[in-house]
Amino acid sequence: MALQSPYFKPIIPFNGPIYGGLKDGMTVLVSGSVLKSCTRFQVDFQCGKSQIPRSDIAFHFNVRFDQNCIVCNSHEKGDWKQEERKYDMVFHKGQPFEIRFLVNISSYVVFVDGKLFLEFKHRIPLSLVDTIGISGELDVVSISFQGPNLYPVSSNPVSQTFSQPSAYPIGQCFQPQLYPLPYRATIFGGFCPPKSIMVSGSVFPSAQRFHINLKAGNDTAFHLNPRFDENVIVRNSKLNMSWGSEERHLPYGMPLMRGQPFTIWIQCEGHCFKVAVNGQHQFDYKHRIYNLLQINVLEVDGDVTLTNIQA
Repeated sequence: MALQSPYFKPIIPFNGPIYGGLKDGMTVLVSGSVLKSCTRFQVDFQCGKSQIPRSDIAFHFNVRFDQNCIVCNSHEKGDWKQEERKYDMVFHKGQPFEIRFLVNISSYVVFVDGKLFLEFKHRIPLSLVDTIGISGELDVVSISFQGPNLYPVSSNPVSQTFSQPSAYPIGQCFQPQLYPLPYRATIFGGFCPPKSIMVSGSVFPSAQRFHINLKAGNDTAFHLNPRFDENVIVRNSKLNMSWGSEERHLPYGMPLMRGQPFTIWIQCEGHCFKVAVNGQHQFDYKHRIYNLLQINVLEVDGDVTLTNIQA
């Protein structure tokens, strides 16, 4: 299935389409920060976005600081159904968060900051869910979608095909999909316009550096290297075994922070790569290799936890 582009820095309250609807094996990732003034916020998986009459809500995930609990529910034909409450407040005012909604054939499985939090059994068929809604006192960085067919998690990209993440059955010990580092995967068909890559994760609290490489055989067409020890993002290329001149200028200052989640979006255009961090365009990098079809490998490594790759 085709992957839907993320929503970056959406204005809250937000309602946006899930193109093609939810499917078994999909993951929806919401990252951002809770405002210090927040009393409640919610994420809704909806059947449409009508307000009057209100669309059905297949899964209502409602964080209530005023009641120190998380409420899960569904809304059908104008009525709220039976609440499911969990008195385990894993969110903190003024702090960043990452919520991962793993959709499987029987339920929504919710992870918060990489840890399994709860499961909500389907009450409304997945095929009817086509909209995501978010409201409350939040600063949302991104809403991204991970489809059943993604980059392989493999050290051998030549032999690995794009594969479906396993459906994690409740009742067994499991963790959310975290990509092992160093990460290396094939970019089939090269990396040329209008292709893009999104890399999401969290920076280690004590991070020094990490990098994202776009490789063309033995050459590195684009080396993106955040350096927290220097407070800069270095860009460069390595061609014929030699590094070129570094680019370091950041018009808005260093956009990445130790201990914080991030989303880096690399868009390939005819003359350059455009790079956005957490929804804000940061810089362009003019191509130094001109046969973009030769760019065939993505590499990520360094002081980060890698949680999502989309292309």
